[in-house]
Amino acid sequence: MVNNSFTAVIEKNSTFTGPFDTEPYEAAWAHEARWFIRAMDLQGTLSLTPQVSPDGLFWCNEGRDPLVIRQPGVYSFALREFGGWLRLHGDVTGEQAKAKVLIYLVLKE
Repeated sequence: MVNNSFTAVIEKNSTFTGPFDTEPYEAAWAHEARWFIRAMDLQGTLSLTPQVSPDGLFWCNEGRDPLVIRQPGVYSFALREFGGWLRLHGDVTGEQAKAKVLIYLVLKE
């Protein structure tokens, strides 16, 4: 059996200066997910918390501690047993806070 996989570009060269939520993504078919975050320009601290939803409308935190990014680079973490929908809740804090990012969601059954 060949596994199916799919990579979605969730944010492309997006700049954030405070709290934000990524676009939700329906992922009920997948057994595992991996987020990739490329912080290209970062002033301050970027915190990212995965969120889950049964319907894409009402959200709760997935349960893990936030990923805290303090310098440019590529970061990643995996999720399993996440239900139907995924998104990230983010916040950029600090003096003149700004984060320019690429965010990918890789799904695999």
